[in-house]
Amino acid sequence: MNTETMYNRRKLVQVLGIALCFSIIMGVTFSAKAQKEHADHDGHDEHKEEIADEHAGHDEHGDEHAGHADEGGGGLRLTAEQRKRFRIELRAAGAGSLKNEISLPGEIVFNEDRVVHMVPRVSGIVRKVTKSVGDSVKAGEVVASIDSRELADAKAEYLAADAREVLSEKTFVREKTLRDKEVSSEQDFLEAEQSLAEARITLRSAEQKLHALGLSEKDVAALGEEHDEAITRYEIRSPIDGVVTEKHLSLGESLAADADIFTVADTASVWINLTVYTKDLGSVEKGQELTLKVDHDGIQVKGRVHMVTPFVDEATRSATARVIVDNSDGRLIPGTFVTGLINVSEENIKIVVPKGAVQVIEGRSVVFVEDDGSFEMLPVTTGRTDRNSVEILTGLKKGTRYVAKGSFNLKATVITSALGSHAGHGH
Repeated sequence: MNTETMYNRRKLVQVLGIALCFSIIMGVTFSAKAQKEHADHDGHDEHKEEIADEHAGHDEHGDEHAGHADEGGGGLRLTAEQRKRFRIELRAAGAGSLKNEISLPGEIVFNEDRVVHMVPRVSGIVRKVTKSVGDSVKAGEVVASIDSRELADAKAEYLAADAREVLSEKTFVREKTLRDKEVSSEQDFLEAEQSLAEARITLRSAEQKLHALGLSEKDVAALGEEHDEAITRYEIRSPIDGVVTEKHLSLGESLAADADIFTVADTASVWINLTVYTKDLGSVEKGQELTLKVDHDGIQVKGRVHMVTPFVDEATRSATARVIVDNSDGRLIPGTFVTGLINVSEENIKIVVPKGAVQVIEGRSVVFVEDDGSFEMLPVTTGRTDRNSVEILTGLKKGTRYVAKGSFNLKATVITSALGSHAGHGH
């Protein structure tokens, strides 16, 4: 056997040995894997049996809870404290009426009959400002003061006229005495009488001028006692009680006599201007009672239509209905919007409940009724509605005691209880 043949045989033996070892190793590996899979399968079956046992126990607990609900009649029982906290109010179902209302948009504005645009009445320089926008003022209260040469001239004119009137009166008394003693002529007496009459007219004119500038009788009477610096000082006073809504002056500013310096509005009453479109003109008239609902906070007040404009605005194609409302409590804020609700007609209905009494649970309309001290959900069919009430077509019989107020709290309790029950099953 030559050398090459022997080499080939040894090579073959090595290859066969390697193959045999690989086969043994793979066999052992597959065997171990199979044993592991078999063990896992057995454990999984045991786990399934445990889960089945656990579910069986859980179903037993569920049956216990269901039995408890049946014993309670399926209703919701509340303590006296809970009823009070939920503000439960019960009523007997009965007939009522639904209102056919029209809705008119509107705005709260100042009562223009009680708005004052203040002017200084005399020209001058602003020396003091005591009020600003938003401040409350009383009638006669000083809001600003100015130094005015025009006022000083008017005061000087009055003081001169007053002095002339005093002198003329003395001259007249003297001439009258002399005439009575036949010492003075009749002509001198008549001239003194005429001079006194003219002095009095001049004085009255000067006084009226001061009153026109805003000085009171007391102010005029005290002119002779004023200090020199007060002769030019002019105090601007509010003519009404109200609130400053506009201010157009500042310290040191030169004002004209007709400058618009303050706007004061009396908010004790307000106007509410409602827009009446042409389709509703036949339903709105003077003296009609209506309900006004403030849009931003829901405040409701009663009122009457004070007037309806006898024309339609060309731009908006609408008229205006005005309502004058007492606002002494300040709740109605000018510039905010309202909705006017006018009842046009009413219709009597067999069964009517407040809107808040009807709740929707799982897509069904229900009312809560009281039965043997507990509250149960009663499915109902609703019909027509108005702003406050709803018609009940089926489900609620006349005389049945139902929850008129507080039903939303009962709904929340039912839903919360249901969620809690589902959460428990989740565990």
